[in-house]
Amino acid sequence: MIAHRNLGFVAAAATLLAAAPLSAIFERWTWLVQATIAVAVVAAVAALTRLARVPLWGQALGMLAGLTLGLTWLFPSGAELLGIVPTPSTFTHFGELLGRSLEDMRSYGVKVPDTDPLLFVTVLGVGGVAVVVDVLTVGLRRPALAGLPMLAIYSVPVAVYVDSVPAVPFVVGAAGFLWLLVTDNVDRVRRFGRRFTGDGRDVDVWEASPLAAAGRRLAAVGVALAVVLPLAVPGMTGGLLDTLGAGSGNGNGNGRPGQGGTGRIDLFAALSGQLNQSEVADLVKVTTNEPNPFYLRFGVADKLTPSGFREGTPTGRPVDDLPAQSARGVEQRTYRATVEVTKNLSMPLLPVYTEPVRTEDLSGNWAYDPSLQVVFSQRENSRDKRYSFDYVRSAYTPAALRRSLPLPADHAVRRLHPTPPPVPEVEELVSSLVRGKDTEYDKVRAIYEHFSSDNGFTYSLSTKGGTSGREIVDFLDTKVGFCQQYAAAMTWLVRAAGIPARVAFGFANGSNSDNGTYTLTNRNLHAWTEVYFNQVGWVPFDATPAYGVQGSTRSVWAPDTDAPEEATPDAGPSSAPGDTDPSAGPAGPEGPEEDADSGLALDGQAPVEQAPVWPWYAAGAVLALLALLALPALRRTALRRRRGAAAAPAAAAVPSGTVGDAPADGRRMVVLADAERARADAHAAWDELLDTLVDYRVRVDRTETPRATADRLSREALTVDAEATTAVRLLGRAEERARYARDPLTGEQLLPALRTVRAALATQADRRTRLVATVLPPSVLLRWRTGTAEASSRLVAAGGRARHRLLRWSPRRLLAGRLAR
Repeated sequence: MIAHRNLGFVAAAATLLAAAPLSAIFERWTWLVQATIAVAVVAAVAALTRLARVPLWGQALGMLAGLTLGLTWLFPSGAELLGIVPTPSTFTHFGELLGRSLEDMRSYGVKVPDTDPLLFVTVLGVGGVAVVVDVLTVGLRRPALAGLPMLAIYSVPVAVYVDSVPAVPFVVGAAGFLWLLVTDNVDRVRRFGRRFTGDGRDVDVWEASPLAAAGRRLAAVGVALAVVLPLAVPGMTGGLLDTLGAGSGNGNGNGRPGQGGTGRIDLFAALSGQLNQSEVADLVKVTTNEPNPFYLRFGVADKLTPSGFREGTPTGRPVDDLPAQSARGVEQRTYRATVEVTKNLSMPLLPVYTEPVRTEDLSGNWAYDPSLQVVFSQRENSRDKRYSFDYVRSAYTPAALRRSLPLPADHAVRRLHPTPPPVPEVEELVSSLVRGKDTEYDKVRAIYEHFSSDNGFTYSLSTKGGTSGREIVDFLDTKVGFCQQYAAAMTWLVRAAGIPARVAFGFANGSNSDNGTYTLTNRNLHAWTEVYFNQVGWVPFDATPAYGVQGSTRSVWAPDTDAPEEATPDAGPSSAPGDTDPSAGPAGPEGPEEDADSGLALDGQAPVEQAPVWPWYAAGAVLALLALLALPALRRTALRRRRGAAAAPAAAAVPSGTVGDAPADGRRMVVLADAERARADAHAAWDELLDTLVDYRVRVDRTETPRATADRLSREALTVDAEATTAVRLLGRAEERARYARDPLTGEQLLPALRTVRAALATQADRRTRLVATVLPPSVLLRWRTGTAEASSRLVAAGGRARHRLLRWSPRRLLAGRLAR
């Protein structure tokens, strides 16, 4: 037992050491502290269950239960019992963490922050591996197989790390695995008593045999090769996904936008890094038959987090099933474009003009999110892609936008784009800008015009980017920044005014164009604001000064605020020199089209909020729990009814010539009890009495005779109730006659006697005992526990017999027998 406890401790420690490579993923060490707590709980439960000699399957269940309690304590939902006992709300909270972890995995590049969803998945994974390692190492004595679940932990940083994977954590994990193997081998050797060296010398001190030393040397050489070889071979220093061209952006602003593959990227960081690159690289070549196209678009940041705006997780339909586009009071025309992406742009998003209606040359791995209006893929990246598509171009007018009514408070778009946390400086500025404005458009226009040179705003790439509340305030104070800050600041202010807005990313048209073909570089990357208008859709507003953006486009509803004012009709253009089509800009559908899972309607219908599903799951879980808790009481009731029916007196009528009055035919009748039935009735009544004693916590001695038990109960438990004393003596006498006498006791009312004894015991018991006897009868739980132990013993015995038979038919034994002949 001591060796097992030691081996279980080593298994837990080796699991934590095997998790060392996860340090390459997280920014901080919170994951290690929480994982250590979870593994410690698992190891403690494993040691206790082995101390109680619980079967292996019971040990596994106990460790899983301990892991659940550890997760409940580390990641509470707030509805736990006593702060640690999980409830249905706890498991609902766990499901939400798992769902959000998928979004965080796609949203962050390594190293990732300590978000609850990612920490939950990590602790759950490490704890689960600890359970499997303990079962394999201690329960099945197969420590070598424990390397497989440990390898699952190893594969995580290799799969997601886009730079060179650090070697030291892998050495630490390998050392833990070797420690586990050595401990198991030492435990096996000690079972033989005295230890010997390889040449047969008896030793009293720890001394490695030549064979063991050779094994350790081979293991050390293997680990060294596993670590050094990837560092020495060119092309093996990156992560696995990087080798396959499917990594994620690093989020540090020093690489290509989305460079590395299909993972989610930090669009703000990539934009800032590319605009500050010293060298110019061609990213996209686009050809369109539209005379003056708007910006080529590929991403959206619509989620507001404490650190600022972040990219949402796209969901949608395949690109070969694009929705029709329409908006009320807006002129729309259809154009065609062809895009060629160079090898310098690799990301899980494709640049397209807003509102594509048909695509060509794209596989089924690409999908379109009609709400975010982006083309994305979870399996491919944009590198070296060439594709064509038709798209709708919408032209708005200030008059049409002024007719747009405010969105209802429960509108789906308003819920998905809530107002930001209150910042006093921003609230005061927005209040002054929108004062006296009657329409949504006039409010947006007032905020848009605030970012003009007349108010002191200038364009500069030398500033530090940022989109959180304090960083927005700093930009509004300094009034110096580039497109990222202008777009984020206007989006924040528009949302503060109660109007949905988001940040869009793409390419400005640049200055390198030839007959409808535009060659776009990293210097043409751009960000702008999109505002949602009721029954119109998403309308673009570019607050960045036009002189700071090559190929900047302005429109009649959002003119260049730094250009001289011109008296123009609503439908006419108003743009600065070098500006393009006054009707530039995409329009969303009348309502944001999104699939059924998002809660928004399709084809311009009003969004309908779907009722959440989790209350039904929670109610079902509560009902299932109540039904499970009611099983012992139902079982006790059914058993009592069956015994009560058996305890009813039974008799049979037979003819006799000596007893009773003479009937009409001259024969006499006598009533004699069926002896076998009377014996069964007495046994049933006695069994019910013993179960009742167990339920009310009265001592039961199985070695006593029925008479001795009845006398003891009369003296100890039923002294104050003479009727109950008489009843229990009757039950004892009936059981004694049924066991030892030739003729059992017949004709007695055993069922009323049982009721009398039960009532007397219930009267003398306290309230808690009566409640437990009714809800969770100890007699039923004892019967189930005994039955489970017996079934487990039979199963173990059957397994031993089967193993013995298999060993008898071992091929090696048969072969040895034949050779002996």
